[in-house]
Amino acid sequence: MANEGKHEKSVIARKWLRIPDGTKVRCRLEGYEGAIDGLTEIVHGSGLNPDGRTQYRVDIGTPNRKLAAEQDLLILADDDGLVIIRKATVEYRRHVTEQLRGMFTENRFVAPL
Repeated sequence: MANEGKHEKSVIARKWLRIPDGTKVRCRLEGYEGAIDGLTEIVHGSGLNPDGRTQYRVDIGTPNRKLAAEQDLLILADDDGLVIIRKATVEYRRHVTEQLRGMFTENRFVAPL
């Protein structure tokens, strides 16, 4: 039975599409804005990403980083509805926007403050 839980988490982790580095986000709980700066593996705790092992590192200004689980993040979009990503071409932003809009409900996309 314990193996079933591990197998289920493994399947979810393989299907999970992470938010790309550089994507601008806002924390629903604390209200800070920043950009995804990778993942940090968490040994124990709650509030993990769908892979069951990590949280996003959010760069809120050098040298400050915060950790947040995917469910606590809103994705920032511009006036045209494209996801805002640091140093990304419009074509890449369109591609990522399409992927993320396929994963998240519309209320997860917000304008920057």
